Amino acid sequence: MRKIRIRTENRAPALSEESFWNRRRAAALLAAVCLAALVCVTAAGWLCREQAAAVDFSRKNLPPCLDCPFGTDWMGRDMFLRTLTGLSLSIRLGLLTAAVSSAVALALGTSCAVLGEWADSAIGCLIDLVLGIPHMLLLVLISCAVGKGFKGVLIGISLTHWTSLARLLRAEALQIKSGQYVQTARKLGKGPLYLAVKHLAPHLIPQVIVGMVLLFPHAILHEASITFLGFGLPPEQPAVGVILSESMKYLAMGRWWLALFPGLLLVLVVMLFHVTGEMLKGLLDPGQTHR
Repeated sequence: MRKIRIRTENRAPALSEESFWNRRRAAALLAAVCLAALVCVTAAGWLCREQAAAVDFSRKNLPPCLDCPFGTDWMGRDMFLRTLTGLSLSIRLGLLTAAVSSAVALALGTSCAVLGEWADSAIGCLIDLVLGIPHMLLLVLISCAVGKGFKGVLIGISLTHWTSLARLLRAEALQIKSGQYVQTARKLGKGPLYLAVKHLAPHLIPQVIVGMVLLFPHAILHEASITFLGFGLPPEQPAVGVILSESMKYLAMGRWWLALFPGLLLVLVVMLFHVTGEMLKGLLDPGQTHR
């Protein structure tokens, strides 16, 4: 008799229940540690904002030492305190802009599903229009149009970072809309607001939370970039972009610490936000933990 060989696919073994919960606990612990570190940086920068602005010309241009781990600048200001204050301002600005962008994305994503095809087409065209303009150019134009400063950066980042999340929420909302319970509620005469609040929002909120956390790194980096270019926060505010922009004039003089340590801490904060977002994504989507 002819032997029949059965080919089996190479599949990864499924996680046991104990391993699954161990991974979830590890993810929750790592997310908590990252959030605690970010809260500590924000609080420390807020509390030491007056000391960061203190000028002492007797200590100007000091390299890193025990008293000043990040050195001092050309006015004798402690670069460690200035960097903490700048990061605190960037985190608070990132929190506000990410929250506004997420709210805009949620409103537009649900509107695509509950207001009909005309709203879906109009919002889709708006998303394509915003994505078609170079990001930094649009950010600079909006910031300049509203007067630069904190308000300009806030409005500019909020109005340019919602598109990707809105596209994701739109696809998810349209899929939920096709569900039988949503169609039944519509036939019973329930309006768009009821459908959005009662049926769509509970399913979309976890993705909004993850998307908001993942928007933080982009908001912080773009705030630093636009401020570095001179279209963002004013020089009197110790933002990271201001610190890096001012330090460029002194790098040729060998004062490398003025840009190195603020840049490294900015990258560290961005990575903390990224890790927090990935861990929250795994916690809110158990399927991610299996993979």
